[in-house]
Amino acid sequence: MSSSSNNSILPGPPSRSNLSAADLSPSGLLAFASGPCVSLVDSQSLQLISTVSLPSPHSSANPTVTSLRWAPLPLRRDPFSSHLLIAVGDNLGRIALVDFHVPSVRLWLEQDCDNARGKILGCGVQDLCWVLALPESYVLAAISGSSSLTLYTDSGHVFWKYDAAPEFISCIRCDPFDSSHFCVLGLKGFLLSVKLVGITENDVTSKEFRIQTDSTDLQKLEREVLVSSSNSSTSVFPFYSAKFSFSPHWKHIIFVTFPRELVVFDLQYEATLYVVALPREYAKFVDVLPDPSQEFLYCLHFDGRLSIWRRQEGEQVHVLCGIEELIPVIGNSPPLPSLLSLLISQLDSTLQNIRKIHSDPVLDGSKVDDSFYFGDDDAFLGFKTHFISISDDGKIWSWILSVKRDTDSNLQSNDKRLKCLTDTSFEISLVGQLQLLSSTVTILAVPTPSMTATLARGGNSPAVVVPLVALGTEAGTIDVVDVSANAVAASFSVHTSRIRGLNWLGNSRLVSFSCSRVSTRTGGFINMLAVTCLRSGVSKAFRVLQKPERSPIRALKVSSSGRYLLILFRGDLVEVWAMTKSPLMIRSLTLPFTVLEWTLPTIPNSAEKSLSKQPSISSNQETNATSTVTGTPKASDFRVGAADGQLQDDTSESFAFALVNGALGVFEVHGRRIRDFRPKWPEASFNTFDGLITAMAYRVPHVVTGDKLGNIRWWNVTSGNSSSFNTCKEGIKKIKFAPIYPDSISRGQIFVLFFDNTISFYDIDSPDPLGISFIRPQIPGTLILELDWLAMGTSRFDSLVLCVVGTDGSFRLVEVRVNEKMTAKLSYSKPPKEKYRPVPLCTPMLLPVSHALALRMILQLGVNPSWFNTSSQCIGKRSHSIPERTSSSKDLRSSMIDFPPIGDPAVIEILLKVLEPYRLEGCLLDDEKVRLYSSLVNKGYAARFAFTAAIFGETSEAFFWLKLPCAMNYEVNNITSKVSTKHFEEATMLNKTTSKGSSASGFEKIGLGEGQLKLMAFEQKELWLCANERIPWHENLGGEEAIQNRVHELVSVGNLEGAVSLLLSTSPDSSYFYPNALRAVALSTSVSKSLVELAVKVVAANMVRPDRSLSGTHLLCSVGRYQEACSQLQDAGCWTDSATLAATHLNGSDYARVLQRWATHVMQTEHDLWRGVMLYIAIGAFEQALAAFRKAEQPETAAILILACQETLANSWSIDDDNEDVIAVTKCYELYQEKLVHICMDSPPFLH
Repeated sequence: MSSSSNNSILPGPPSRSNLSAADLSPSGLLAFASGPCVSLVDSQSLQLISTVSLPSPHSSANPTVTSLRWAPLPLRRDPFSSHLLIAVGDNLGRIALVDFHVPSVRLWLEQDCDNARGKILGCGVQDLCWVLALPESYVLAAISGSSSLTLYTDSGHVFWKYDAAPEFISCIRCDPFDSSHFCVLGLKGFLLSVKLVGITENDVTSKEFRIQTDSTDLQKLEREVLVSSSNSSTSVFPFYSAKFSFSPHWKHIIFVTFPRELVVFDLQYEATLYVVALPREYAKFVDVLPDPSQEFLYCLHFDGRLSIWRRQEGEQVHVLCGIEELIPVIGNSPPLPSLLSLLISQLDSTLQNIRKIHSDPVLDGSKVDDSFYFGDDDAFLGFKTHFISISDDGKIWSWILSVKRDTDSNLQSNDKRLKCLTDTSFEISLVGQLQLLSSTVTILAVPTPSMTATLARGGNSPAVVVPLVALGTEAGTIDVVDVSANAVAASFSVHTSRIRGLNWLGNSRLVSFSCSRVSTRTGGFINMLAVTCLRSGVSKAFRVLQKPERSPIRALKVSSSGRYLLILFRGDLVEVWAMTKSPLMIRSLTLPFTVLEWTLPTIPNSAEKSLSKQPSISSNQETNATSTVTGTPKASDFRVGAADGQLQDDTSESFAFALVNGALGVFEVHGRRIRDFRPKWPEASFNTFDGLITAMAYRVPHVVTGDKLGNIRWWNVTSGNSSSFNTCKEGIKKIKFAPIYPDSISRGQIFVLFFDNTISFYDIDSPDPLGISFIRPQIPGTLILELDWLAMGTSRFDSLVLCVVGTDGSFRLVEVRVNEKMTAKLSYSKPPKEKYRPVPLCTPMLLPVSHALALRMILQLGVNPSWFNTSSQCIGKRSHSIPERTSSSKDLRSSMIDFPPIGDPAVIEILLKVLEPYRLEGCLLDDEKVRLYSSLVNKGYAARFAFTAAIFGETSEAFFWLKLPCAMNYEVNNITSKVSTKHFEEATMLNKTTSKGSSASGFEKIGLGEGQLKLMAFEQKELWLCANERIPWHENLGGEEAIQNRVHELVSVGNLEGAVSLLLSTSPDSSYFYPNALRAVALSTSVSKSLVELAVKVVAANMVRPDRSLSGTHLLCSVGRYQEACSQLQDAGCWTDSATLAATHLNGSDYARVLQRWATHVMQTEHDLWRGVMLYIAIGAFEQALAAFRKAEQPETAAILILACQETLANSWSIDDDNEDVIAVTKCYELYQEKLVHICMDSPPFLH
């Protein structure tokens, strides 16, 4: 027996016990936790892709995933590598690396455990973060328990630990400006900064900070709750949240939210720049998310609302300017669901930056119709932010937040608490929703495929088989699952409490019941029964009583035709109902029943004749035995007749029962009459009462029973033959017959569910059922709560499909293949059927690695947008479609926009043929991305390279290609015409003040809206304006260390007047008085003489110590020794400050030397390939840029870099084609193409 693939798991709803575990990859793949499961969803089309369940350790309950984080792995050039890795932590302290390419657990990280017993001693994992320690080598930082921080190598070994007790740490984030730096936040304001330079304990440096916050409420909670170090702080204090995020726009700035405070903290100054208290009218903060492109903050609140904060120009002050609802009241019955997590799409933000830089309002002569298109000149107007939110009712919401300008500038908000200094407004729109299971599943119901129509005409005409499964939940809703799509097709809110029974009536109606105890003095129970029509969505209650009943309902049993319903009460009462349009009770029975089961449809004659083991059946016996038969999917094949060939009465059905004393019996229901079936009784030994019968299955002629002692007995009602065996397990909960087909060999295959939630498979037709049984306690990775067969096959060669509800609340389809040891000649099985999807799944990252690399190469070299056309029904709606579609019979190289300038042209044709199956299915790119690609394809290599990098989730590379033309033009301008120092000084003096003016307007002119593109800044004006923007933030900071940092900022931007004023304000009692006085005199000197210069240099050299390095730098600046000052700053590790100082005072080769040394540091120490190469190109060091890519084992990237440089620089390109590096790179690219082609040809297409 083998389980089906993990894409047949439908997870239960996430809950607060999952600690909001969710992450959105840069390529648009959403991973979220629900119970022990991790699910993968496409954030664009909102389709469930796959689900992986963490296996539970032995002798332990199901784990709960509490944290997960995508590994920041790019699409490696090695076709055998995997880039869909995600770190997953659970409440048992285990951390696993899950590979969604397989999908399964790839590696378990080292954990604290007792090796002898395997008992987990570790603490629950609360948060995870990937940190870059070495080039192409990431380590995993994990918060375990309430105060433990651990670092793991990529092989899973621990190399560093930190105990923050008595602090409660709750959040960990990586610095977007430095991937080797991360911070950890505590509930009381504790902040830990950690820097890595390797993977040994000595390579880790840490520094502690303290953010002042009011923790009075937390102290009260501590006194009320017993805190254990093994419990995470979030699980102990679920409604006290402390989260933070790094600013994607400003280095050293973090945004922190405590329950009622928003704090802006500067790591460089070790001080709070801004704090605002949340008004009491608003719910507590849950999380804070900065916008990747604009300077907005989005704060999530406990009541599901989103507050929007905008930074004021010239300072780090954020103003509340909008509130939006993320849990709509309409369509939700109280109590409203809780919002668990909120994520921002980095992919959409990157694509908008690409669209903005390469925007063209006219595409093929018509205006672009795009939901993300913008045409405003404002930095933030027109930008749209894509949110993904997850709620605990199993819904995933997709939102678009847009910024608009109010037409009436005097418009006042109805909520006076909202204060916004601009005339902008915000509008949020729901653009998509994915409904998963709405609550924990308690019961399932599968329609019987052979049920006859429920109309009055009866007959042998079978009902249409539907691939639907109904699930009853704790919340009282009924979720109907379409198993062909593995998705919830409909959800009905029928009951207000847990659904305890659920059955199908035909293929379009459901009957269900719930029970609640009355809390009044008289007591009793309220039993609610309802019939739900799937077509109309209407639920109607029946058997409505005015007063509570003495006994609750314990089960519902529906006949295979759906005509009759048995209602079992606790005690002896059983009611028989005819389920017509208006249900009618036929009669009631009062016997001490323990279990009741209606007969299942029998097998056809052809299969029955093959059972040589069964004795012959007389005509009279067979007539009675088969009177319950009501038809099967094929009436002609499944017609059951007597020995004389006459058809049976299809309106009568029978059910078997067991009494408390162990007696068995069969009743037949015919219209309003109920009579004893009078089967041929088994031997007397069969009726010996050994244990209470707890489970039963009935399919003519077999009645199979199971008791609380683990015994299984079966009895042939027509021949009287019987047998039994013991399963060696205690307590049988349910028995289910496997489906049968016209060519089935055995009709005795059963699945047994035990009370310990394990299952076993037996074939009672075999000579030794126990000897060939197959016991599987977990399928796959969870204990079983409910099960039933899904009979969708047509032949015994089809795999059997088992519907399973796990104890983790998930729903699964398990594929069961019976091997040759079970029955003879069952080695062949059909391949699994493809899953139905409403729209193609257009996510290139999900392709096999070799095919994804092929698509990457095709997009980079340039393919005609018409190539993406398919024969799908929506082709007419595509704005880029043209009548002439690509034909597979002609030369596919004609699909390319131009002849490939490098590599083998034949390779391109082969790659296009490899991608043809995906193209025909329309699952390469969605319409929106194709429209964007259409507008970029003829705008040069850099534009195509940026687009390709973005859709494959490589954001840094996309920013690199976006800024590459600017860097090359900057280098060309420096060669053709030297920018005079005087001209630059005049430009900078326009904004040079005594640090009291705002330069935000000037900064916005150079691209404030570009957001994270500022990570690639290299131009002098850009660096200077960025540094000048930060100066006003620190004006109100006190303390000597803050003054020293402020003086350094002023000197770096050339504001000597402001620096002197600040130095002269030093108190005589300060230890900094004499150094400050010396620097003030030196900086105020307007005339530099050789003797003064020499003296100052000597003083500066004496002051260069770890605590006085900045003072010596300032003295060097006072005498114009800026080159030496920059070198001194670089030696002290102030690389950004050094670049700012150089941008202010240096030009030409002097400025290039500073950038070159900075680039080397970025490459070797920060391991940021793309920033380092950008700096090399900005100074014209193309050979070093190519060498960097070759050293990083990316020769194909070096090859396409040459293409982009040649296209942009044209005649200014300084490297000849005969250059050895160029020849080597081109050769490596050809070898890479050859290797990729061979692997692509060997890899079959794979469609999710």
